[in-house]
Amino acid sequence: MTDAPSSAPSPSAPAPEPKRKPVVWIVVGIVVVLLLLVGGPFLYINVIKEDAPPPLALPGNASVSTTASTGGSPSSTTAPGAGGGDTPISGTWTATEGSQVGYRVEEVLLGQSTEGVGRTSEVEGSLTIDGTVLTEVDLTVDMTTLTSDDPRRDGQFNGRIMDTATHPTATFVLTEPVDIGSVPQDGDMVTITATGDLTLRGVTRSVTTDLQAQLTGGTISVQGAIPITFADYEIDNPSGGPAQVGDSGTLELLVVFAST
Repeated sequence: MTDAPSSAPSPSAPAPEPKRKPVVWIVVGIVVVLLLLVGGPFLYINVIKEDAPPPLALPGNASVSTTASTGGSPSSTTAPGAGGGDTPISGTWTATEGSQVGYRVEEVLLGQSTEGVGRTSEVEGSLTIDGTVLTEVDLTVDMTTLTSDDPRRDGQFNGRIMDTATHPTATFVLTEPVDIGSVPQDGDMVTITATGDLTLRGVTRSVTTDLQAQLTGGTISVQGAIPITFADYEIDNPSGGPAQVGDSGTLELLVVFAST
């Protein structure tokens, strides 16, 4: 009886290679997330988002700059001839078309710096000049009409930040007269230091700020930028979500007054 032929030994099966694909996809996913977190805001701020508007400025180039400060006393002189100007400035001037008031804040969106700017043209009020002395300024801004380039920012502004439903207006009232010294020529710019009561979100604080004023074609334009520390007016820090804001911003104004 012959032995049955023995079967040849089968070659051993190769060991399975470790599965690396899930690890690769995890790494790829992390890289993609990082690119979105860093590159997304960069792309949005530098390519998609419109640039913030420049600061408000006087409508014309000023030819001369002089300086005046608070503390003057009302004068009985008439405007023409006080300093060579031909346009009477004594009397009451009313805020009119072309006026704007708003805010500017520095924002950091996931490491990328940008600016948030909101403005309104709903500005009412007047200024009164006696001779060459600015005796009264009374301005009211409709805060419910401020808008920016982002409705989400506007929602936060009207809600928790400024609570415009409860405090719909902001006001400024001059508390010390300002002697401008002489009647400016048409086109001249005057720098004045004004002190007054500023009311934001129902809180009133005394502020002293430099303003630029220009007499042009029968109108007086006044421009300024007032630093605002939010806590001084019990304003919540505007930071929200990925956007971070510091503890201060700037109130910008350009008010165009016409004689009444």
